[in-house]
Amino acid sequence: MRLLIQNIRALVSCDGQDRVYEHVNLFCEDGIIRSIGPEAPAADQVLDARGMLCYPGLVNAHHHLYQCFSRNLPQVQNLELFDWLTALYEIWKNLDEDVVRLSSMTAMGELMKNGCTTVFDHHYVFPAGGGDLLAAQSEAARALGVRMHLSRGSMDLSRKDGGLPPDSVVQRVDQIMADSQDAIARFHDPAFGSMTRLALAPCSPFSVSEELLRQSAILAREAHVRLHTHLCETLDEERYMLERTGMRPLAYMESLGWTGPDVWYAHGIHFNDRELQLLARTGTGVCHCPVSNMKLSSGVARIPEMLALGVPVGLGVDGSASNDGSNLLEELRTAYLLHRLHSSEKAPSGYQMLKLATLGGARLLGRETEIGSLEVGKCADLFLLDANRLELVGACQDPKSLLATVGLKGPVDYTVVNGRVTVAQGRLTNVDEEKLAEQANQKAADYLSR
Repeated sequence: MRLLIQNIRALVSCDGQDRVYEHVNLFCEDGIIRSIGPEAPAADQVLDARGMLCYPGLVNAHHHLYQCFSRNLPQVQNLELFDWLTALYEIWKNLDEDVVRLSSMTAMGELMKNGCTTVFDHHYVFPAGGGDLLAAQSEAARALGVRMHLSRGSMDLSRKDGGLPPDSVVQRVDQIMADSQDAIARFHDPAFGSMTRLALAPCSPFSVSEELLRQSAILAREAHVRLHTHLCETLDEERYMLERTGMRPLAYMESLGWTGPDVWYAHGIHFNDRELQLLARTGTGVCHCPVSNMKLSSGVARIPEMLALGVPVGLGVDGSASNDGSNLLEELRTAYLLHRLHSSEKAPSGYQMLKLATLGGARLLGRETEIGSLEVGKCADLFLLDANRLELVGACQDPKSLLATVGLKGPVDYTVVNGRVTVAQGRLTNVDEEKLAEQANQKAADYLSR
C-alpha cells in the first residue's frame, strides 16, 4: 500500500530538530514514511492536502476505555477518587465482552477523530465470567485500524482485604500471573511497526498486594514488556500507603522493582523534590492526565519541574468516566492552560505540550524510534487539518503551538495510521458511525440497568 499526501501547507515534524516543512509532499509505503519533500512517487492513494497542516499522530498513554459507558453519572459527579471508585465498581463489576468491545470502539473512535493514532488502555477489571476482554479490545482496534497497546491489568485486594473493589473483580496472584503470561503470548508483538503490544499493569498500590507487584515486575522483565500503574494520584493514596506500609508510594514501588525506563506511572501528582529526582535518574516515566485530575479534585502534577529534570512525560485522557470524553487534543490544550495558570512563565510552551502528546507518549510506550514524529523511516501515523476552516482564521502563524494555544473545535480532517486513512473528512472510514452509536447506546443502557 502506497499513500501520497500532496501539497501540505505546513508539516510539523516534532523531530529532534523541531523542523517545520512548508509546501511539501509526504510519501509512505507499507506503513513507513519514505520521503518528505518535493518528491511525488506513484501511489495507490493520493490525498490533496492543499491548505492543510500535518502533525504526527497523537499517542494516548493512559486510558480506561470501558469507562465510556459510565460517563456523566449524576451520583458520582462531586466525589473524589476513593469514594468515586467505590461507587463505580458496583457498575464495572458487570463488564462483559460485548460491553468492552463496544465501549472500546466508541472511545477509540472518538480519539481517532481527534488525531490520535496510538491508544494505550489500562484495563484492570476482569469480573468472574466476564469473558475474553482483551480479545474483545483487540478486535475493536483491528476493526477501527488504530495502533493499540493493551494491558493485562489486575487487582487482588478486595474490600475484605482493605482494598476498594468488590470480591467479584479481584483474582488470586497465581491466576493473574498465568493469564498475564498467556496475554503476552497472544497479544504482544515486539516487531518494528507492530499494531498490537501489551504491558503488565496492576491497578494501583491500594488495590494490589506486594506479591502481585513483585511478580508482575519479574515477569515483565523476563518477557521484555513494560510496566504501568497509577501512582501518587491523591493525598488519600499517600495516607493509605503510609498507614499500611510505613512508606510513601514511590518508595514502596521502588522497593518492589518498579522504577526504570520500562516503567511509567499515571498521574504522578504528589511527588516531592527527592522523588522527582529519582524519576529523572532512573528514567521512570509519568503520564499526565490534567482533565481527570481537575474533575476529581486530585491536584496539579508538577510537569514544569519534571520536564526541567528530564523526567519522561506523556499525555493521556485517563478514564472516560473521570474525563467524560476521549479527546487528546482537548487534553493538550487543557494541560497548556492549566500550567500557564499555575506556573506562569515556567509552564511548558504550546509546542512542548504537542511534543508531550506525540513523542512524549511514544517514549513512555518504548516506541520513540517508531512513532511520535514525522521522519523518514518511521511509521506513517499522522493527522491533517484544514487551516482554512473558520475557527482557525488568523491563527496559523505558528502551527507548532496552534493546537495548545488556539485548540481545535470539531474533528480533524484526516487521520492516517500505519499508512492507511482511518478518518476522512472528519468521519471514521472503517466502521459505520451511526450504526456503532446506536449499538453502543443500546448496550450502555442495558449495562447500566443491571
